[in-house]
Amino acid sequence: MRQSRRYPDSGDWATLLTLAALATGCASTGVPRPFPVPTRSEAPPPSAPPAAPVPGPDRAADVPPGSPERLPPAGSDVPLLQTALTLIGSPYLNGGSTPAGFDCSGFTRWVFAQHGIDLPRESREQFGAGARIDADAVTAGDLVFFSTVARGASHVGIALDDDRFVHAPSTRGVVRVERRSSVYWKKRYVGARRVAFSEAGRQAR
Repeated sequence: MRQSRRYPDSGDWATLLTLAALATGCASTGVPRPFPVPTRSEAPPPSAPPAAPVPGPDRAADVPPGSPERLPPAGSDVPLLQTALTLIGSPYLNGGSTPAGFDCSGFTRWVFAQHGIDLPRESREQFGAGARIDADAVTAGDLVFFSTVARGASHVGIALDDDRFVHAPSTRGVVRVERRSSVYWKKRYVGARRVAFSEAGRQAR
């Protein structure tokens, strides 16, 4: 005799539907884990350490080895030059004449003013101040002039010795030390001036 198949009665159907609803409800209402979860080898690398802070006014740590700033200037015992060197790294600002920002003649005028010496404001006017100095006689504290943005003396710096000078150029935008003998500056050099002040003034004015 063929055996008949037994179908669930209404009570069994209710039980099955309840179990199915519970199963799907756990899947949708439970708190899911983040996906995908990176393995140890896939974990993101640690973030880079923060950049070192900018050093103080002398910016010594910012100066790469072998650059002119690393070499002790011949006139570094002159207070006027000490003042100028503490401003290395100060920003360039067209028309600026304070440590918040300098242009070339604003820089020279501010440095000399700290020692009681009043220079004219513009580089071409500073070129007319003081005594004319031959190129091979330039020494620490002399003003050195270059022709850059216009004919004649359109840029000025302060000599540190017979070659190096400190100035506020617009290129790279910070006060820095360079050499008159470099290709760029040598062909643009137009002369030097020595402002008349006494040896006592070099030390105190």
